[in-house]
Amino acid sequence: MGWIGWTAVCIVLLGLVGYLAYRHAMQNNAVAVLDGADKLLNGGDGAIRLVAAERYGKDPAQKLEMFVPQGAKGALPIVVFVHGGGWSSGDPHDYRFIARTFCAQGYAVVLAGYRLYPQAKYPAMLQDGAAALRWVQDNAAKLGGDPARMALMGHSAGAYNVVMLSLDPQWLLGVGLDTGVIRGTVSLAGPFDFLPFDTPATIHSFGDAPDPSMTQPVNFARNDAPPLLLVTGDADTRVKPRNSRALARRMTEAGTATEPVLLEGVNHEGIIMMFARPFSRDTRGLDAVLPFLAKVTAPSVAVQAQGR
Repeated sequence: MGWIGWTAVCIVLLGLVGYLAYRHAMQNNAVAVLDGADKLLNGGDGAIRLVAAERYGKDPAQKLEMFVPQGAKGALPIVVFVHGGGWSSGDPHDYRFIARTFCAQGYAVVLAGYRLYPQAKYPAMLQDGAAALRWVQDNAAKLGGDPARMALMGHSAGAYNVVMLSLDPQWLLGVGLDTGVIRGTVSLAGPFDFLPFDTPATIHSFGDAPDPSMTQPVNFARNDAPPLLLVTGDADTRVKPRNSRALARRMTEAGTATEPVLLEGVNHEGIIMMFARPFSRDTRGLDAVLPFLAKVTAPSVAVQAQGR
């Protein structure tokens, strides 16, 4: 075999190794691969600035990162994002694409982690979420954020966490906060009505709950809750759209008209991928979320709330 032939073989082998490495990475941490692609296509992290990487508890999973846009001036509205992963996996560090996306829209972004199964079960994820929000309320102002204009956002298990924090006051009250500190909450493919526990994720994380009904967001719908935006894909077979429909119906019955936003042809993974390049060319996710965030974090909202 000549030199050209060996060169061709080497190129093929290198391509195969690269493909196998990519496939391994996708199987083991697809979100990290997604974040890496987003970072590359954005030309790095030069447009965002890490202003905090903190622990809000003793467990290694009780951590968060806060970002602001480079050159930001004044106190920015805050988006606190909580990752999914079936309450058993995920790392806020791998979701920096959320920071790149929303910092570009003028928000400070906090990526919050929480204890995961098997180290922790319900209600640890809610206790940790409340503790993370306590940290935001105590620290964000000196880092460029406005704690009076804070919205929550989560995907899948993380959407469950942020919606429960918004609907069931006990978790925030436990850290000295009121649900009024939350100006609005965005759910991406959240599970809200999933009794009986019949999947490994729900059995592991909720199976020991003394009263299963008290783990379900649909049972905490109330008319004085923060506004909810329930976004879900109509092709989601993991967390079916009926979850968002059920919570929207309960919220409407409680006195707050709520309609889920269904994205045609979008599955469970696709709904979070829409917030990272190159998939953000499908703008339906941002088209739903950005007007909601702008409305609930507007300065007048905070002023009106304080005056009531």
